[in-house]
Amino acid sequence: MNSVYESPEGDGASRPDVRERLALAGPGAVSDVELLMAVIGSGGKGRNVRSIARETLALVDGSTAPPEPDKLSALDGVGNALACRIAAALELGRRLYGHRERRVSGPRDVWPLVAHWADRKQERFIRVSLNGAHEVISVRIVSVGLVNRTIVHPREVFAEAVAERACALVVAHNHPSGRLEPSGEDLEITRRLKAAGETIGIPLLDHLVFSADGYFSFVEGGLLEPGSES
Repeated sequence: MNSVYESPEGDGASRPDVRERLALAGPGAVSDVELLMAVIGSGGKGRNVRSIARETLALVDGSTAPPEPDKLSALDGVGNALACRIAAALELGRRLYGHRERRVSGPRDVWPLVAHWADRKQERFIRVSLNGAHEVISVRIVSVGLVNRTIVHPREVFAEAVAERACALVVAHNHPSGRLEPSGEDLEITRRLKAAGETIGIPLLDHLVFSADGYFSFVEGGLLEPGSES
């Protein structure tokens, strides 16, 4: 497949329902909340399993690495044993199936990295940092917005990328409405990020707007010409 981004180096279901779906369709067919429900197993301290899973997911979403057990055990309904089980599952997944060094040559490679955030009720603005060969360094949530709007500043997008010595970026955000058309704000933040990347020397390669049904690529849509490394 030809590279789109040129590189110089080439509440709902009960717990049994979740387990049945895991067995029949595999883990890729269920949401993040439901995966955590399967790990947690059952509710506790007067809370149902879905509520605990949602609160746990909110903590995970805001972390740059799997949370430590003491942070998880501070959640209502999560004791020390459960906190250790969740932390172990998250860390094992990170070690065995992390996205680091996966090569990105176009939006189809970015989509699997961010698609699992498509079911969130608020917008997540996500940064994918790449090295000089366009291999993934990290995938991070930069900000969480309102129901249909997220506010992001270029310094928040590029700060960690500079520390990671990234050579290029792709950004993405979900539209809870399901609509893939970029808004005026989407166009403006893309323009600002492209300009900032050219100044810093970390070019913006693309911006994806995504939902549960697919994605819109600014590059493929002719709204962005990807930068090139200097």
